[in-house]
Amino acid sequence: MAKHEHVRVAVIGSGFGGLGAAVRLRREGITDFVVLERADSVGGTWRDNSYPGCACDVPSHLYSFSFAPNPDWPRTFSGQRHIRAYLEHVTDTFGIRPHLRLGHEVLRMEWDTEALRWEIETSRGAFSADVVVSATGPLSDPKIPDIPGLADFPGKVFHSAQWDHDYDLTGKRVAMIGTGASAIQIVPAIQPKVGKLTLFQRTPPWVMRRMDRAITGPERWLHRTLPVTGTLRRGLLWGIRELQVGAFTKHPNELGLVEKLAKANIAKSVKDPVLRAKLTPSYRIGCKRILLSNTYYPAVAQPNVDVVASGLREVRGSTLVGADGTETEVDAIVFGTGFHVTDMPIAERVVGAEGRTLAETWKGGMEALRGATAAGFPNFMTVIGPNTGLGNSSMILMIESQLNYMADYLRQLNVLGGRAALAVRPSAVGAWNRKVQARMERTVWKSGGCESWYLDANGRNTTLWPGTTGEFRRETRQVDLSEYEVIRAPRTAPAAKARTPRKKEAAQ
Repeated sequence: MAKHEHVRVAVIGSGFGGLGAAVRLRREGITDFVVLERADSVGGTWRDNSYPGCACDVPSHLYSFSFAPNPDWPRTFSGQRHIRAYLEHVTDTFGIRPHLRLGHEVLRMEWDTEALRWEIETSRGAFSADVVVSATGPLSDPKIPDIPGLADFPGKVFHSAQWDHDYDLTGKRVAMIGTGASAIQIVPAIQPKVGKLTLFQRTPPWVMRRMDRAITGPERWLHRTLPVTGTLRRGLLWGIRELQVGAFTKHPNELGLVEKLAKANIAKSVKDPVLRAKLTPSYRIGCKRILLSNTYYPAVAQPNVDVVASGLREVRGSTLVGADGTETEVDAIVFGTGFHVTDMPIAERVVGAEGRTLAETWKGGMEALRGATAAGFPNFMTVIGPNTGLGNSSMILMIESQLNYMADYLRQLNVLGGRAALAVRPSAVGAWNRKVQARMERTVWKSGGCESWYLDANGRNTTLWPGTTGEFRRETRQVDLSEYEVIRAPRTAPAAKARTPRKKEAAQ
């Protein structure tokens, strides 16, 4: 067990959010920090998701840090391997390796109200920190539904984010459960090799063509030689998406033309009218995330693919029973059923000033001021927190905005001097959340007629931001101290409490 270590800032997670936070801390002159990562390497969701066909649906030059442009992206939409390599490059370029604590799964964090610091138990030792930045992300803990009989299935079972590369799918009868962003990439990647592929589709997605191509050598040379050209390319991609936001957030009926294009895409690839009907959604496009693929519909139309237009109801031995009564014999089940987004497991391990966990505080729905700070949790910030997700643009833009807020938060603490903490006022969190939820009512995500992972158990959209990325950046440019209570430590702060780390279920 490693001895106790105290740092100014503890960052949890080493995906885009955690690495971005680490880089920003160094750029702010703060080097007294650690990045606690449960895995044995950096990368977050781009490390965990290595399934066949895994790629990003945001253009490469927009899905990268503004402070770390990559002139050598090989494609306009890059694959998992290249994105993970990019994150490794960022880690090395900005000197983050010495701050990494790999294999350190966070088991519990508790706010010490006397010492004004966070006491952190990990799987490999104890830490304390003045400030904690949680960047575990909403796509970090796979979600497999509770299906009767699944435990007795004799074949292979795994989630798309936990792909078993040692299991050969060649000639196998495979069931794909779900039709989200991962599934539409997996299906065309494995269809040519499996014997039979059965797709359990509870709700069909809207799928548009993917304007993907190889980036030419002259283009890459130009971006290396004249970096401003890469900046202009990024700016153009950003601007186009900013102009689209109004249709999603204020005028969903304007999405009708996009819907016609999506229907034309189905008609072009799927000639069978029965299958085409199964694959055509009945809700407004944009209500769920619009997916991009040139290969999904052609793959689904192949003779060795069956589409069961219902969810999976039960498993009886090696027989899968759909909600419509369809029975299918399979050798392997692949779950593309998403993640714990509105019930992130890390929230169960964070204990605030009042002795309540973050999960208990968020029982009625996630709420955080500007997506960053939750009431009752001083000096605790989230990156990609509540209502910071996007439906049509790059999450890196939102991450960088939250890093601006984090940087100013730490500056404010320095200005206050001594041992101090900032505790967001419940009234400020409430006012912010009411404003966000009022705006949400007009969006396609609430009025589009679908059920999506954007919504929590209470039917509230606690994941997406109902505005432009530019607007969010303005809202997070600096900390408004009137929204916080300043907490001061006693003149003589007690020593940090000794803790014996306890075994917990794995969930960061």
